[in-house]
Amino acid sequence: MGKKRARELGLPFPGETGRYNAITDVPGVEVGYTTLVQGEGPVKIGSGPIRTGVTAILPRGRQAKMQPIWAGFYALNGNGEMTGVHWINDAGYFVSPICITNTHSVGIAHHAVTGWMIQQYREQFSDGHFWAMPVVAETYDGSLNDINGRHIREEHVLSAIEAAKSGPVAEGNVGGGTGMICYEFKGGTGTSSRVVNIDGETYHVGALIQANHGLREWLTVLGVPVGKHLTENTLYTNERGSIIVVIGTDLPLLPHQLRRVAKRAAIGIGRGGTPGGNSSGDIFLAFSVANPMDIPQESSKKLAMEYLNDEVFDPIYEAACQAVDESVVNAMLAAETMSLVKPYGEKVHAIDHEKLLEVMRMYNRI
Repeated sequence: MGKKRARELGLPFPGETGRYNAITDVPGVEVGYTTLVQGEGPVKIGSGPIRTGVTAILPRGRQAKMQPIWAGFYALNGNGEMTGVHWINDAGYFVSPICITNTHSVGIAHHAVTGWMIQQYREQFSDGHFWAMPVVAETYDGSLNDINGRHIREEHVLSAIEAAKSGPVAEGNVGGGTGMICYEFKGGTGTSSRVVNIDGETYHVGALIQANHGLREWLTVLGVPVGKHLTENTLYTNERGSIIVVIGTDLPLLPHQLRRVAKRAAIGIGRGGTPGGNSSGDIFLAFSVANPMDIPQESSKKLAMEYLNDEVFDPIYEAACQAVDESVVNAMLAAETMSLVKPYGEKVHAIDHEKLLEVMRMYNRI
């Protein structure tokens, strides 16, 4: 049985969640992981310890043909990487799975996703001049993992993609989040969702984050300065990490509208206390599974899309902010203590649930 999530602990995060309180509440979205944990002790390049992995998000599952997945991109602070975003900024869509891993494994993940796409969409690639432009993002896990040993292999990326499924999503020390640190507590993968009602119809906004950012003194939970109270076992004087945020929805939105939704991830992570440190790659992608259609090379000259009036966006922005904020807390609550491989201390500790609740009670938040 896993650790309790934020709402299970009684933390009063606002908003109505979907069934799983996860990005998989968005119809069609699937998430899979490969998690690699091996060895202890000081780092020896090429030998370990290994604490890393790959997270795969399939926005429309294993569809038989490449179709545009409408998207918008925003970087609050660009000290990081997400491939494929030049085309997203120009064309407003991507056609690949999204993979998240560590900083030095972006290349092999890109290579593996390209191979998967060629096999999955074999007819399109063999019959036409199609190309793969995968979306692969990263955060740095070198405090906990032999990152320079580059232990992620092609088969690990493919395994994460093949493991992708709908339903509940594991959090904490899993997938690309395995070796991550958040507000100097053990960080990792987190997720949450919100239900949005527009003109009598129900939609979902879900977030999945890889949290590797923030200094302890910044940490804020539901407006409470938790980091000012939980001061034991700190690690850094300067921020050393990043955060990747992926927001998915079934709302029918145009690419420029999705870019505006992606921007709201900055407000979501800001509620947790981070100002977006200099060393942090705060990189955000929002996509919609609505408006499925053939890729342009196989489409007619005149196309049409359904989209929402900008005047109804306030609850959508609110949902995105809330889901991102709660995802970060869920990532920390699910994480497990892990030994360090770099000399900042012996371990990075998971946040203590009871001590967190004590602080929240001091401020009458629960």
